Amino acid sequence: MTINVKISKKPVNYIDAITVLENKASKLSEKTHGSEFIWILEHKPIYTCGTSFNKKDIIDNSIEIIRTNRGGKITYHGPGQLVFYFVINLNKRKKDIRWFINTIEKTIINTLEKYNINAFNDKKNIGIWVEQNNQKKKIGAIGVKIKRWIAYHGFSLNISVDLNKYEKIKPCGLNKDVMTNLESFKKTKFINIKKNLINQFKKNLEF
Repeated sequence: MTINVKISKKPVNYIDAITVLENKASKLSEKTHGSEFIWILEHKPIYTCGTSFNKKDIIDNSIEIIRTNRGGKITYHGPGQLVFYFVINLNKRKKDIRWFINTIEKTIINTLEKYNINAFNDKKNIGIWVEQNNQKKKIGAIGVKIKRWIAYHGFSLNISVDLNKYEKIKPCGLNKDVMTNLESFKKTKFINIKKNLINQFKKNLEF
């Protein structure tokens, strides 16, 4: 099954990106010239909250927050964070939400293995984690919306994101200190990571 792929070099406004995703999801659902889609980008600095959002997770009330219909709680997006969006038709793949979340988790974990990083998921706290200084740290967040078995939104992976931005919130309802990024975790060049994530995602979708 063909999946159209787009990689943006310049930061993309969050609302603009979500508008594109929702339009593509609607077309795919209505079968009006729609196609599956992957979009890798970075966002300009922004805090967003999902359907499980709790006001208690805001530490700095001066920040601007955009509400969205994805799953999950509050998080930060900004430069140095790879955002992997998708619009996938589960009607033609597998109508199983747990399978799809596992597919996303496997995509990140399998990709990071190529860089000799042992990442793992957590049944209690959705996302991708690593062991750093004998502590469990979060490296990737997942937020998905499924409507009429069209899955969209995606996941984020911290490459070199400014971790100080998490001090204003409880990211995903957690202590800010649990967040990390790949460059602080391991001094290496993450060459071709976008390409590797795309290829791994496509491979894992073919169950």
